[in-house]
Amino acid sequence: MSMVQRLGREPLIHERVTQHNVTFGTYNEIGPDSILENVTFGDYAYSGPWTIIQNADVGAFSNLAASIRIGPTAHPMDRPTQHHFTYRRAMYGFHEQDDEAFFAWRSSQRVEIEPDTWLGHGAIVMPGVRIGLGAVVGAGAVVTRDVPDFAVVVGSPARMIRQRFSDRVAEALKAIAWWTWSHEALRAALDDFSGPVEAFIEKYGVSSPLAQREDDRGVT
Repeated sequence: MSMVQRLGREPLIHERVTQHNVTFGTYNEIGPDSILENVTFGDYAYSGPWTIIQNADVGAFSNLAASIRIGPTAHPMDRPTQHHFTYRRAMYGFHEQDDEAFFAWRSSQRVEIEPDTWLGHGAIVMPGVRIGLGAVVGAGAVVTRDVPDFAVVVGSPARMIRQRFSDRVAEALKAIAWWTWSHEALRAALDDFSGPVEAFIEKYGVSSPLAQREDDRGVT
């Protein structure tokens, strides 16, 4: 039987991961053969193997499957040529410095991935897009515009096919904001997380007695 690799305060980064300007939270895991550039990871967020993530803020508890591409960088389509040589100038010996203004513009087109999202295998999220709280992006989808909270989107370009929950349930979950709970509170509520969402809301919603007792929930 293989040993279980436990996650903790330091990220679990598998082999052959290239990273530049990356900020991790706690309980993060990065799959092998991945590239990360200008990325922040919220607590408990993870990504599978062969992912490329650039210029993105990945929310807590995000679930990123294998072969995902987030924030693919753009070429300058408004110039006479789209080729590297106009902005990677030093590489070609055309100038001592690269086009820093163009690279700064690229970096500013950040992807915002809200907490508890699920991006399926091979999904692509274009620069500047927001993936809403609790949303699902289907395998192979190409996301070119913002995705609403708790929406399920599929296809290329991605389109919404349904909402995960009713408005009432969605608003109740937002009010509970379990993704802000402490590790101890999550552990204590594990059985409730494994059950129906209605029962979870009934127990932890704003009208529940537990909502008045933050110490019991361990909310931080």
